[in-house]
Amino acid sequence: MGRKTISDIMTRLLIILVLISIASYGLIEAWPLLAGPILSVTTPRDGESFPGGIVTVAGTASRIAMLSLDGASVLHDENGSFSPTLTFPHGASLLTFVATDRFGRRVTVTRSVFVPD
Repeated sequence: MGRKTISDIMTRLLIILVLISIASYGLIEAWPLLAGPILSVTTPRDGESFPGGIVTVAGTASRIAMLSLDGASVLHDENGSFSPTLTFPHGASLLTFVATDRFGRRVTVTRSVFVPD
């Protein structure tokens, strides 16, 4: 009874392998929940000048529950793309984008734009 057979050892190794596989699969599936939101603003570039004062802001966001620009909600499509067009007065303006996931984690991106006289 004290001796372990090859069958017992193989059974234990198989159980360990299955448990490791289940744990790995769980981590892979849970990664989007663990990683938090992603926000990418493609336009405008930081410090860009817009002589007419009309700026199309574009980018993508993923794993978000809410997207805002200077505190106002921004609409995005099912792929996370957004592209509102905004009008700014002469001078410098600061744009602050905030993407928030359903757990309250935030990512912030800031851009400055300039509208010459």
